[in-house]
Amino acid sequence: MRVLISGASIAGPVLAHWLTRYGYEVTVVERAPQPRKTGGHSVDLWRPALDIAERMGVLPAIQKRSTETERTLAYRPGVRRPASIDNTKIFTAVSDRHIEVMRDDLSEIFYDATRDAVEYVFADSITSISEDGEVTFEQGGPRRFDLVVGADGLHSNVRRLAFGPESQFTHWVGAYLAVVSVPRDLARDGAMIAYFDVGRTAMVYTAAHLDDARVLFLFRTERPLDYHHRDVARQKTLLREHFANLDGHVPRWLAELDRTPSFYFDSITQIRLDTWSRGRVTLVGDAGLSPGPAIGASTSLAVVSAYVLAGQLAAAGGDHTRAFAAYQAELDEFVRRSRAFARGMAKTLLPSHRLGLTLLVNGTELATRLPSGLTRWLTTLNSKGVRLFDSFPVQDY
Repeated sequence: MRVLISGASIAGPVLAHWLTRYGYEVTVVERAPQPRKTGGHSVDLWRPALDIAERMGVLPAIQKRSTETERTLAYRPGVRRPASIDNTKIFTAVSDRHIEVMRDDLSEIFYDATRDAVEYVFADSITSISEDGEVTFEQGGPRRFDLVVGADGLHSNVRRLAFGPESQFTHWVGAYLAVVSVPRDLARDGAMIAYFDVGRTAMVYTAAHLDDARVLFLFRTERPLDYHHRDVARQKTLLREHFANLDGHVPRWLAELDRTPSFYFDSITQIRLDTWSRGRVTLVGDAGLSPGPAIGASTSLAVVSAYVLAGQLAAAGGDHTRAFAAYQAELDEFVRRSRAFARGMAKTLLPSHRLGLTLLVNGTELATRLPSGLTRWLTTLNSKGVRLFDSFPVQDY
């Protein structure tokens, strides 16, 4: 069977790997002119995603690119001394297996693992998908595929073509995310410097193998902002407005907006569809399952969803109707729980009052001062909370 995957970031290459292993002929089309290496933020890979990466043979490469951010120095208004949070202890408590890695590094690792066995077509995009599998492109000629998979992110082109306008399926959680590449000397090796305020936070970090540092901005608003997701100038203006009077190092970070080589800005939005498939078309990762970037383990979910979809197609012997139904049935409850967790996390990370801000910073610092065994025991009491992302069982198809 011939499968077309739109998107060469995370879910696309992972899906391509497993489908190729199961004997499918796979083509990946990507709008960007080359494998994406455009900055981006750090992402968390939890146990299920790391188990899958290990089966792919790429775990050593991921471990080598770990950010190794061991500590967070958390500042807040009116308090001179920063809270010192032991990141390693926090992650060890909430997960049996966890690695933080830069998103663009992870994408590169998955691409390198599949480039020799998969046809990649860059600088092109799908323009139409017929019911019988004929696909047309902006640049290349029409081709016929048995299946088409949208792995093209929050603003999925495949989802728009097969399911309808994006506005029908997006659910804003009340927050925004921005990532800015800044000079490396603005960060500290092994530590994240963070400024927390009511409804907003900004933090800078780097990694040993990076030539730059990344600033992550998160903020809440009462209503959606007026901008287009490709209007970078407007996005930078909005970011400046929402962080203009935050002290410390933040003004220096904002000053880099005029010369940064890499900038990302988007709403933290969930995608909710009654069904992830229609005819020969289905969706993986943020294109169909997004719990919300930066707050809902969307990268791990992208890896897991790609693995499960490929496994169910193999188990169904290529019967896509049966495989697509099984794929959604296996992941549906986990996706629902991930979305619920993300909505709660947005409120926790971006508190709406001073008390919540104090509890966030001081409570997290206190948790890292408790004995490791006690901290870990407390987190095991509820798999619907911080232990959620270790709870998904990875089947062997």
